[in-house]
Amino acid sequence: MGKNVIEPQQDNSEEVTWDVDGIAVYGTLTRPAGIEQRPAIVFIAGSGPTDRNWCSPLLAGTNCSGQLLARVLTEQGFVTLRYDKRAAGQHVRENLPRLIGKISMQGHVDELTGAVITLMSVPTVDATRLFVLTNSEGAIHALHYQLQARRHPFNGLVLTGAPGRPVGLVARDQLLAQAASLPNGDDLMRRYDECIEAFVAGKPMVPDTSLPQGVKDLLLSLETPANLPFARELWLEDLASLIARVSEQILVVIGKKDTQVNWQKDGSALEKATTGNVHMRFAYPENADHVLKYEPRPREDLTAVEVGANYNAEGRGLDPDALAIIVDWLIEQSADR
Repeated sequence: MGKNVIEPQQDNSEEVTWDVDGIAVYGTLTRPAGIEQRPAIVFIAGSGPTDRNWCSPLLAGTNCSGQLLARVLTEQGFVTLRYDKRAAGQHVRENLPRLIGKISMQGHVDELTGAVITLMSVPTVDATRLFVLTNSEGAIHALHYQLQARRHPFNGLVLTGAPGRPVGLVARDQLLAQAASLPNGDDLMRRYDECIEAFVAGKPMVPDTSLPQGVKDLLLSLETPANLPFARELWLEDLASLIARVSEQILVVIGKKDTQVNWQKDGSALEKATTGNVHMRFAYPENADHVLKYEPRPREDLTAVEVGANYNAEGRGLDPDALAIIVDWLIEQSADR
């Protein structure tokens, strides 16, 4: 790890940087006023090019949940740090050529390790009250870190939109929901499965030219040099097997309006994996979507494509029930220290 740099900003936040394998990682640190010791939270974004604010260049809008959550939690007295993965954010174009063939599960843990070290260097941070707040894929990186950490393990973990089944199965479910409305849906899934079988086996994929463009783009993206070996590692990752090995306090939050993971299938898989663990708590807010925004429409009226396109639309707010659950749990856990 390189030297951590903290630069004051005007909006009660600070730009911070740290080094992973010669590449700078950039983040935003927020802290309440005062000099007393505070609990602290590291944020970990979801999959793909999702940045520190939980925004993505693939989705319109800048009203993103990570930034909204950080603002609320700072007001509640927490120091927060959210960061761009090296393959996301404003510096992605300059970083990608240097990351080809080097993005890996361990690389994500190294980024998170740098975030924790940076947070621990803040004089007002209480090292005995360190938490992590994740979305989607971020839960996997948090658990890998927790299982490796010799210094500064998290005292509590909040996992939102967490996949309880292997990532490849969750992705297949998402595609199956779209294919169900197509006249050739069964054939599409058969050809998709053949490609994925080759991918998992480390063999070249040859997507059928008649597949929908979106499906071909997905399949080809898995094999792009910039995504390997991480894409293959991620596809087989099973969060349930990781969470069963963690003994610290964990809160899992999956909204019932989540169209990317399924609160029943994924939630039950995680509950089964942690049967008897008194440190686990599960919450399924009625109207929260995958990024914890309030979604009033009935679940049966929602499609993943349409919901995802509006994750960050202006005027959409965090689901009040999901927010209250997270804030109350963090306050409860930090008060116990």
